[in-house]
Amino acid sequence: MNQSHELFERAKKIIPGGVNSPVRAFRSVGGTPFFTKKASGSYLTTVDDKKLLDYVCTWGPAIHGHDHPVIREAISKALQNGTSFGTPGPDEVEMAELLVDIVPSVEKVRMCNSGTEATMSSIRLARGFTGKSKIIKFAGCYHGHVDSLLVKAGSGALTFGNPDSAGIPESFAKETIVLPYNDIQAVENAFAQTEEGIAAIIVEPYPANCGFILPKDGYLEALRRICSQNNAVLIFDEVMTGFRLGLGGVQERTGVTPDLSAMGKIIGGGLPVGAFGGKTEIMNFLAPLGPVYQAGTLSGNPLAMAAGIASLKLLRETMPYERLEKLGNQLAEGVKDLANQFSIPLQVPQVGSMYCLFFSETPVQNFEDALSSNAETFKKLFQHCLNNGVYLPPSAYETCFISAAHQEDDIAHTIDCIKNAFRSF
Repeated sequence: MNQSHELFERAKKIIPGGVNSPVRAFRSVGGTPFFTKKASGSYLTTVDDKKLLDYVCTWGPAIHGHDHPVIREAISKALQNGTSFGTPGPDEVEMAELLVDIVPSVEKVRMCNSGTEATMSSIRLARGFTGKSKIIKFAGCYHGHVDSLLVKAGSGALTFGNPDSAGIPESFAKETIVLPYNDIQAVENAFAQTEEGIAAIIVEPYPANCGFILPKDGYLEALRRICSQNNAVLIFDEVMTGFRLGLGGVQERTGVTPDLSAMGKIIGGGLPVGAFGGKTEIMNFLAPLGPVYQAGTLSGNPLAMAAGIASLKLLRETMPYERLEKLGNQLAEGVKDLANQFSIPLQVPQVGSMYCLFFSETPVQNFEDALSSNAETFKKLFQHCLNNGVYLPPSAYETCFISAAHQEDDIAHTIDCIKNAFRSF
């Protein structure tokens, strides 16, 4: 038995499922998860000394690659001054100034500790600002494990949600309307039929937690228009896409400016962090200025701020987006060519350094389309790649990431690995 197997057996005895986040358990792809002892550049090294070319990138934050020396040095320098203060610190101000300067929608910002906290606080703030309780989310968009957002759709196009997890009262879920993504008429209908009004729409502008889905032309612009017409708050969850698909995220790419933005991942430089920000008039509803309460003992942690500042400054200095777009396109087109060669139904939606593999005949435009993708084929591909040194996300419904540390040789190796996998199908 290798060390990963031994660690997993030990973990299962004292950690639910043996993991601290469910997808790590490999339930949907089979086998035993590996345990990582270190990471550098575009590679992970397991406890059994196996090197893996990494397309998970810590689920998004590692845009510069793992263990970047500039970020490591920033953490080391901050560590000399302590690990936590419980008071305001100078790096919190610098981080806030960076975010206000970079993100189009952000006039004021507050730090927190995770993407889940960022979306949860954004929803509470939107409700407090508007005085309304109902919100709209979209099937397949994941906004963290918040009670009112961990909700699945009912049987109709306009339906109040049902809890998507045990432990969530139905009364909480009833405040959430779940609609299909990319269907603007469903949104129009929801506003028309909800007499008490709707406080907010929360959306991943490019949904990346059920694979990777792109909006139809005009869809995000229509969401902006509908919210403005109905005095509702438009919230972009850019925890995954922010600073990755462009310095200012999807809102910079599209020119669609939300009222609030939830952020995380890259702005922590690999350490736990979250943030939410937006219009001054909305953000001023937060305590201590306003009636909406939000707090966090470790919010603005000096180590996380130092790492995040270094990460954002490095992005500004290097501006890796054109190169990441080239690498992403090279990989997507190479894999699509292979699928055609082997007559395998495959969609590879890709923007910049984000892409996914849908084994489907037709383009995927919403959650139902994503579910129709052949998860068993992805499972075979995952296992083949893992056995040959390439680590894809351990789920058919997750997004792959490329980092600035990936090289053209890495992309070529990956395409070759997938070619051998397709040949065996």
